[in-house]
Amino acid sequence: MLQIQHEGTGQIFYATSHSAGFDICANEDLLLEAQKWKLVKTGLRISSCQSPQMLTFGSQQLLCLPEIQIRPRSGLAAKFGITVLNAPSTIDCDYRGEILVTLINHSQEGFHIKKGDRIAQAVCALVFQMPGVHVKPVERGLGGFGSTGHSSGN
Repeated sequence: MLQIQHEGTGQIFYATSHSAGFDICANEDLLLEAQKWKLVKTGLRISSCQSPQMLTFGSQQLLCLPEIQIRPRSGLAAKFGITVLNAPSTIDCDYRGEILVTLINHSQEGFHIKKGDRIAQAVCALVFQMPGVHVKPVERGLGGFGSTGHSSGN
């Protein structure tokens, strides 16, 4: 499974013993202007990941990988119009850079975020790669947000 490293402010935690997602906090102070979006630092990163597992489903061998999904917090969305722009965001298990959250302010007023404020939630999930889909020979590491290219040739 995944191991995460937390060098930010605030705690990461599951609200209850049956919560699927854990809360993550901002690691910076900022103003999220009305109708704008920003990348918000969290101080979180994936530090390690076990080797992917091959699972048999029927007659097919499927590669099973963990991922982290970043999702909005319902209270921020309902009360203030603040949500995760690309929800759910996928953090691949081989990404080693700081996890950033793309927040958008759908309201007509600016919204202040302080270090330690809970801004999103994260869910660890298992996914399967589709058999027969080509894997690009791209080295993954710290690059995120489009670092593997934006067209089929990049």
